[in-house]
Amino acid sequence: MPDRGTLERLVIEAYEQADYSGQPMSTFEAYVNPSEITLSYEVEYDSAQGAGTTNSRMSFKKMKPGDMALTLFLDGTGAGRLGPDDRPIDVQQKIEQFQAVTGYNGNIHRTNYLKIGWGTLAIKRCVLKSASIAYKMFQSDGVPLRAVITASFADNSDDQTRVAMAQDQSPDLTHVRLVKAGDSLPLLCYQIYGDPRLYLKVAAANGIDDFRSLVPGTRLRFPPLEK
Repeated sequence: MPDRGTLERLVIEAYEQADYSGQPMSTFEAYVNPSEITLSYEVEYDSAQGAGTTNSRMSFKKMKPGDMALTLFLDGTGAGRLGPDDRPIDVQQKIEQFQAVTGYNGNIHRTNYLKIGWGTLAIKRCVLKSASIAYKMFQSDGVPLRAVITASFADNSDDQTRVAMAQDQSPDLTHVRLVKAGDSLPLLCYQIYGDPRLYLKVAAANGIDDFRSLVPGTRLRFPPLEK
């Protein structure tokens, strides 16, 4: 953890693996930390409405991936230096670095998988959704001296991480359980569905002939079932 007197900059790390394993292949560090970060979320409902009714029941469908928008300021004049050790940057070079970290990667035939972190904000796993670059000042020969990058990122998680974070326990979802010593199918059905009588349906769904003899270590699938 940095000292309180140490400047901590927003960092974007790029990964080629969907599970973000290994070390980042490249990194972009903000020159000036953003003054504002916007997080947005959207919930999708099924609002089907019957004929002749005046309202509808909003049935939950899913949480859409969230978005994060931020603005990064780049200054190559030296006027915006944050400390005595900071030197004026090459604005165009810094922009190209941002594009290389967040953009298309020919090795994986898609954009990089990204982690964004800064201060006490939780590390965000995401991908680039959109970006725009506004050049604000130029030298007489056309070399850019200042620019603003406005970027939007969409949440992204591999399946294992997504399920762990959601911790879905609802009986209208498919669950997978690893049998432990002492487990019984009626007990597991009670824990998942709230109804031990569904054990015969679960046994049929898993091709189990003798539900009384569950083998520890067996993976059982508990699909959505009507009570």
